[in-house]
Amino acid sequence: MLAALPLAATDLGTITAFAGLPEPTLAWLLAHGETRAYADGEVILEPGSPADFMLAVVRGGVQFFQVKGGQRDPVFRAETGQVTGVLPYSRLRVVSGQATGDTLLYRLHRDQFPALEQASAELVQRLVAVMNDRSRDQVRTQERDDKLRALGKLSAGLAHELNNPAAAIARAAQALAARAAAQPRLLQELLEKSPDPRALCAFAALAVPEAETAPAARPLSALQRSEREGELADWLEAQGVTEGFRLAPGLLEMGLTEPTLAAAAAVLPLPARPAAFAWLECQHTTRQLIRDVQEAGGRISKLVGDVKTYSHMDRDGGRELLDVAAGLDSTLNMLGFQLRQKNVRVSRDYAPGLPRIRGQVSSLNQVWTNLLDNAIDALPAQGGELTLRTRREGDFVRVFLIDNGSGIPPEVLPHIFEPFYTTKQAGDGSGLGLDIAQRIVRQHDGRLEVKSEPGHTEFCAWLPVAAPLA
Repeated sequence: MLAALPLAATDLGTITAFAGLPEPTLAWLLAHGETRAYADGEVILEPGSPADFMLAVVRGGVQFFQVKGGQRDPVFRAETGQVTGVLPYSRLRVVSGQATGDTLLYRLHRDQFPALEQASAELVQRLVAVMNDRSRDQVRTQERDDKLRALGKLSAGLAHELNNPAAAIARAAQALAARAAAQPRLLQELLEKSPDPRALCAFAALAVPEAETAPAARPLSALQRSEREGELADWLEAQGVTEGFRLAPGLLEMGLTEPTLAAAAAVLPLPARPAAFAWLECQHTTRQLIRDVQEAGGRISKLVGDVKTYSHMDRDGGRELLDVAAGLDSTLNMLGFQLRQKNVRVSRDYAPGLPRIRGQVSSLNQVWTNLLDNAIDALPAQGGELTLRTRREGDFVRVFLIDNGSGIPPEVLPHIFEPFYTTKQAGDGSGLGLDIAQRIVRQHDGRLEVKSEPGHTEFCAWLPVAAPLA
């Protein structure tokens, strides 16, 4: 800390909150406050220091930090002409900060605030306005950070969800390329060794799987399938096929048995049979790979559809008629990776014929995300259960989210919707998730309730049924 020269009333007049104050008020501030000077980077408030002083930045600036997990995160910065630190009626208790540049501060201890109210009610009103602006900025910042944190979770889960079908498509495309490259060689070999068109046509008819022309057969057990594949592989090798073990699974999946294959092979010369069976298996594998690509592409399309539903893409920001169950399902799909990570069993108990509500889908999806994310965090690593239930009660739709986690302690329950109240570890949450959820539900003319005991936590959102348009 550097030595500081005494301040004059004109110096305090450069502070925005003090500008235009009567001379007696400025004189009171000079008489009851003190001056401190700091070099660039010098610590003004050690981490965890009590917030005992109102600070007016006459020169330089102050960078405030929040300590999380042993690391300092910048929170906000006060520049020349601004008032910061603890203010009248502020609940600020702990701070950490350092000087930015050659800094000169005016300090007034919080014990002087009652006397300040007597000396200048106008200044106290100005300081309360500064505090309110600061609180709003802090809430906006925390809400933005919470949204970014939620977006990060959803993005990571979505990337994992998309990676699986994308990898399946890549593998199938590679296998299809190999099969496509082998087809001309197999066809050439088959034509060379069996030039009779009638024999080739009879054999080619087997390329249509039995599953598409006959009722589905009873599925085989793993043991039965293994035995059948072994028997068919032995028969193929007796027909001169050196890789019968590789072809047998595919031919069996086509519903082709030894008698069927034997009848078709009888019309072919013995040297043509290995190429014929290989061509037949190649046809089947190609069809199966195409189905795999179609299925993986369908999964990607569904994920994209879920993202559009969840994020309210391609729609305006107004309120509209909404199906609550559709919003719950799209949010569940977005959180699918987190649910599978903890092996959560999800039960849907949706009331049939539930009327629609009128609301903003993106806002309500944020409610479901916050509630589901908290529930997933509270569930055990194994054996977690999550129930989503909807019911109509009078003019309201009730949406229940129930988990079998450890529950909310009785001493915590009364504070659960308070802003910045959190029981999570530092850096894991800001304590705004449930406050935001409560405010969104209230904006929809509803209410959000909670009850909890060990093994059963139940959040219930009441949302009014959409009134018919006049």
